[in-house]
Amino acid sequence: MDSVDLTRRAAIRDAATRLFAEHGPERVTLKQIADAAGVSAPLVVHHFGSKDGLKQVVDDHVGRVFDDLFAEFSEHPELLAAPAGGASLAELLTRHLPPDSPVPAYLRRLLLSGAPEGYRLFRRWYELSLGFTVAMHEAGVLRPGTDPVALTVFLMADDLATILLRDHFADVTGVDPLSAEGLARWGEQALSICRHGFLVDNEEGTE
Repeated sequence: MDSVDLTRRAAIRDAATRLFAEHGPERVTLKQIADAAGVSAPLVVHHFGSKDGLKQVVDDHVGRVFDDLFAEFSEHPELLAAPAGGASLAELLTRHLPPDSPVPAYLRRLLLSGAPEGYRLFRRWYELSLGFTVAMHEAGVLRPGTDPVALTVFLMADDLATILLRDHFADVTGVDPLSAEGLARWGEQALSICRHGFLVDNEEGTE
């Protein structure tokens, strides 16, 4: 396959990802995808066979995005102990994707749809995350006795909130939580809570 075909495939995939995220795959037609990608509907069929085939490619692409994120941890284990919260999946996701990427919005729809693909992606994310939580525990980054499974789910919930409630967070704070400013703002709070908590200690409160 030549570079032109690869570029067209990527354009079609990205257009489909955006439309699927905005309207749901069942409400999007091949013609709409073709129009958004600037190609003909027969060309979409030529490359992907059908809308179901294209959706599978989109799901695989989103899955590979997460594989790439965790590969960065594998190549740079020092990120596990990064003082500025380098282990945040939301931060890594933003670093790997262009600002207008449809992947976060598609991820939101996929995870909330109840579809088997969403469950598979979540479990894939969980298993990769658990591996790094265990590695952080073994590296002495986490306190002894920390429950790796419960902590993994807690950290995933924190990242998921940023991704799934992105628009709501931006609405009430005036800052996109996945922007550089937003990530710095939430990261500072998250790091403080992880290190010190946010409730006043009983003894501290009675002094």
